[in-house]
Amino acid sequence: MRAASQLPAARNAQQHPEDFPMTIMRTLPALAIGLTLSGAAAPVAAAAAAQCTAGWAGTVEYSRHQASSDSKTVKRVSGKGTETTNGSINDDYVAHVAVRPAPDGEYSLGTANINLSATATETINSNDQMICPHERTMRQMSGQFVSKNERRGNASGLEAGVDITTDNDGTYSVSVRLPEFQGTASGSNSASFSGQCKSKEATNQKIADVPTTIDAMRFSSSGEDRMQPSDPNRLTGAHSVTSYGVTESLRWNLRRCGGDLRLVDVKFEDMRFPTWDAWKEIVEQVGTIDGNIVRLTAVVANDSPDEKLATVKFRDTYKGDKWDGAKPDGLLGEVSVTVPAGEQREVQLKWDSSGYAWFDDGRPRLMQRIKAEVEDKGKKIDDMTRNLKVAPKPLVLVHGLWSNWRAWGPWQNILTTSHSYDWKAFPVGEKPEHGRMNTGDEMGNFGPTNTIAQNAVELGNYVRYAQKDRNAWHVDLVAHSMGGLISRRYIHATMPTYPDGKPQISHLVMLGTPNRGSSCADLMSIPLELAGRPMEALRELRPINVMKFNAETVDRKGVLFSVLAGNPLPPVCRMLTRSDGVVAEPSAKWMIADNETQAVLHTSMTETGPFSTFVMPRIALGPGEQSASASRSAASAGSARAPARLMLLGVEGPEEENGSTTPDFSKILLIAPGQTLTITIPVEEASNFGMTFLAANSVSATLIDDKGQVVASNRSDTPEANQIFRSIFIDRATTKGSWKLALESKDRADREIILSTWSNAIQ
Repeated sequence: MRAASQLPAARNAQQHPEDFPMTIMRTLPALAIGLTLSGAAAPVAAAAAAQCTAGWAGTVEYSRHQASSDSKTVKRVSGKGTETTNGSINDDYVAHVAVRPAPDGEYSLGTANINLSATATETINSNDQMICPHERTMRQMSGQFVSKNERRGNASGLEAGVDITTDNDGTYSVSVRLPEFQGTASGSNSASFSGQCKSKEATNQKIADVPTTIDAMRFSSSGEDRMQPSDPNRLTGAHSVTSYGVTESLRWNLRRCGGDLRLVDVKFEDMRFPTWDAWKEIVEQVGTIDGNIVRLTAVVANDSPDEKLATVKFRDTYKGDKWDGAKPDGLLGEVSVTVPAGEQREVQLKWDSSGYAWFDDGRPRLMQRIKAEVEDKGKKIDDMTRNLKVAPKPLVLVHGLWSNWRAWGPWQNILTTSHSYDWKAFPVGEKPEHGRMNTGDEMGNFGPTNTIAQNAVELGNYVRYAQKDRNAWHVDLVAHSMGGLISRRYIHATMPTYPDGKPQISHLVMLGTPNRGSSCADLMSIPLELAGRPMEALRELRPINVMKFNAETVDRKGVLFSVLAGNPLPPVCRMLTRSDGVVAEPSAKWMIADNETQAVLHTSMTETGPFSTFVMPRIALGPGEQSASASRSAASAGSARAPARLMLLGVEGPEEENGSTTPDFSKILLIAPGQTLTITIPVEEASNFGMTFLAANSVSATLIDDKGQVVASNRSDTPEANQIFRSIFIDRATTKGSWKLALESKDRADREIILSTWSNAIQ
């Protein structure tokens, strides 16, 4: 049975039936039923009412949205043309109703602020063909006629009816009655013509604003919502109905028997990148991005006859979390505000969301719960909790030498499974209109490339694209190989810092970056330079050039650097230490405090393993861990400059005074599909001998000594053939002589091969 909770409203309806037609229909039958309840049921209802008999307070929001369009095309009377009519209607009606208890009863009073914007447009396009006088050919003629009608209305402080009725089974309904009010109507008509035998002038007529009456509205919830037994004095919910293109919605947040102060609403805003202070309300389904500044707003109402000083505390709450549900709420901040009698006031707090996409133990935090509490003289009177989705920072992926965005192919799936679909990967160059680096694109391409500085500009463009796409003020970078140097150049030269004091790039994670150069680049670049075909990307990786780069690129601007070094292979390219096949371990680690070594090949660093073991632990940081990282970053935010001699000593391999590794012998040659080439390799007396070459993995190389014995090989379609710099190393003494190198191609196209030999590598 439905109990009458609005008896005074019913009495008013009897006195003024023209103002309350629905109240009579709904309230009086409820009263009659209540009088005929059985003796067993009546005490239950009375007992329930005795717990709280005051009227309800809070907010009710009603909206009505209509969007429709149609199109119709008919033939004109002449049979040679058509007439198309397009019509559209857009109607938005929104009412915010503040609900407060009546001072002398169990019912509630409502005060509404209403906005209306309605537009109806009809466009007629006519096309016809006709022969004009003194002409022999058909002429195409057309005309367009546009009619537009608008209604607008804005009213505040209007008296509105609000009914809250309950059933004995715990269900309830909420209904609202909104009065008519005065608005304005306006319109316009325009016509334009083309191709007529006698030209017609376009017309444009505007209809001035005239007063109009905006109709009254009424709407009710379904009556199927159920009160919570644990909190029967609070009602929250929403109801929506769509019919014939019109959607009506009702949302409510009500309570009774509370204190004089109450929370009306809690909402969140963030800034629209790239405009600082361009605040916009956050859509719950979209959320915000880790690291964004979020403005928390609470609306506080004072239902008492006296002015009140309210204190609002914003907290992050873990209630309902599977693992941390027992963890106490954390205080994000508090704000005090004076609220006049019978009025509402907003309080705001700017909150840094850094780390809130994760828990401190690395688990993904899919939803952040933020609670607002209002206190009166130190006593909590009311609270309200809202969910806020915080997605991880976009991950911009920077490829290295002879590579492109496809090197990061599986990473979007990796991010999705590691957190959610909201963690987005942005491999530089995937959408080239936003930025595309040129580092050679793929193995075997020895054509012109960009410089590190030019690629850094392209990287900056792509970072800004990722920020705009995700509305993210901060991003993380993961860079492979040469991509780390490009990222360092961007950070040093052009990366901005925002008014929140944080750098655009939160963390740079490097994978196998030659931070001191690579002697492999010496061995491969020198033959190209001698042939008058320098490849800029390769030339800049020579140790002597990276030494100059390090002397100039010193500003980290507060960005935290991390690097992974690989060491599964013995010396290659005349290096003194183990390497990942391209970069020696000391070159990768350089002067970066957060470093780690794993037995991973250079070409395997963009696979799942390094992400799980090295990358994710450094970027999936909760609020506590991120604060600790920020402190470490601040401690290392200054110059990364080292004495020139120290950097020179970091170059792997025997050095001349300029820090270069010069090959004993080098050659550039071309091999045709299916061809086998044999060339002579001069060998000097040395403690060991090695050869490094660049070739497609479809090319096999077999080294034969001066006695005709096969001493080593690097066969096609093997793991060794997939390395960027392919090497053969003879770890024994050699005597001066002439050896042979047999090269065999299984490719379908001509392939260029660059090779260099070296000796006397010392481990």
